[in-house]
Amino acid sequence: MSDTPPDLTRGPRSTPALALLALAGVLLFALFVALGTWQLERRAWKLALIERVEARVHAPPEDAPPQAQWPRVNAADHEYRHVRLEGVFLHEREALVQASTRLGPGYWVLTPLRTAHGVVLVNRGFVPHERRERATRSGNEPAGVVRLTGLLRISEPGGGFLRRNDPAADRWFSRDVQAIAAARGLADAAPFFVDEDAAAPQPPGAEPRWPVGGLTVIAFHNSHLVYALTWFGLALGVAVGAWLLGRAEHRLRRAHVPDRTGAAHGAHDAAAD
Repeated sequence: MSDTPPDLTRGPRSTPALALLALAGVLLFALFVALGTWQLERRAWKLALIERVEARVHAPPEDAPPQAQWPRVNAADHEYRHVRLEGVFLHEREALVQASTRLGPGYWVLTPLRTAHGVVLVNRGFVPHERRERATRSGNEPAGVVRLTGLLRISEPGGGFLRRNDPAADRWFSRDVQAIAAARGLADAAPFFVDEDAAAPQPPGAEPRWPVGGLTVIAFHNSHLVYALTWFGLALGVAVGAWLLGRAEHRLRRAHVPDRTGAAHGAHDAAAD
């Protein structure tokens, strides 16, 4: 940082001007500190959320919420809970939702499961484009009563980031439970869906069984510490700037103190030059 002396040819700022600069500096400093503190609080909340979700995912499966509890199902208390279901798949009413996974582009297969408490949409897993038709994967359509486990997920209403669901054309870009249930004539569908767990591994060299379950991606963006350091850095910059300004003004005021002849030292020196 350079130690350049202030421009002695101009006088110091007026008291009102310095007061306005000081007020602006205080407000900016307080704002940046508040934003940094808020990001630290968000980071603590995010870490607690990640810990809570990890505990849910790896916990033993529990019964899915019964129909009486469906109105109270929410993301904070229920999403990613490991649940178990029992019922009969309604394969003829499945819906294909466009997806992009580590296996490539394709579709999620959402199949209604008729349970004793109503219908729950089950994301049975991923199929590539060439397995879109049921006939190409008919060997993996469980019949009769099935028991399964998976992660409870909250409905994704509306559609994708750029494209919206088109029920009339049967084009789905998000797992919008209410819209899919209405399109399939399911009046008693749960307000959530379940990502089915992965099936037992196939023997080496065996033909993959579609759909492929267990592809739920659990990732939480957590850059709050970086954001907090950025805000605190800006607050420090304001403080340093205020100190430099104060030092420069102090030197200007000292340089312009009138000498015994009534002329300011700085002005006298400038005239001599």
